[in-house]
Amino acid sequence: MPRVLVVDDDPPLRRMLERTLAAEGYEVSVAADGGAALAEAERAAPDVIVLDVAMPGLDGLAVARRLRDKGDPTPILMLTARDAVPDRVSGLEAGADDYLVKPFAVEELVARLRALARRGADAAASGVVRSYGDLTLDVAGRRATRAGRPIELTGREADLLELLLREPGRVITRERALDEIWEDGAQDNVVDRYVTRLRRKLGPPPLIKTVRGSGFTLRA
Repeated sequence: MPRVLVVDDDPPLRRMLERTLAAEGYEVSVAADGGAALAEAERAAPDVIVLDVAMPGLDGLAVARRLRDKGDPTPILMLTARDAVPDRVSGLEAGADDYLVKPFAVEELVARLRALARRGADAAASGVVRSYGDLTLDVAGRRATRAGRPIELTGREADLLELLLREPGRVITRERALDEIWEDGAQDNVVDRYVTRLRRKLGPPPLIKTVRGSGFTLRA
């Protein structure tokens, strides 16, 4: 039974999601604030997290950052009341894997959770390790190393790196990256932001090259 952690400071919404997801076959744990979310994530080891952005004290963005900073790769579906591009970008940069704007249809939330869980299960089942030069990525564990140095990646960073490693030397367009990784109408500049973060984490000498007007490629 897949485990989901629901984090929201709105009691009626939290209870509704708990009932709905339990009926869909999830083992549900809940938290009402950011501090409780971090503690519950460590205790329950969920397969996916539904995380509200706007909470008093430690908000959803801070929770996502703290989870990613300590290397937690659990997929995060972020709930937000704002649909502006900068708000969506902030959530993705904090480490969210997907986002949903309130108010939302419960059916869409369930479908997105299934997609996140399926993506993680596919990676885990594959057992694939991809490498290029001194760079290696364990696709299932989303663990990367370069010249033996461990590199901590968020879920989306690992997905983007895996896409580049899948076809080294071939140009991966922004459109393809959006279609295969984000699947949620994100803007082109999200890909550029993630490439910048990957370059910084991978360190010198640079491996990810920009092909002007086209996209990116992995090339020594």
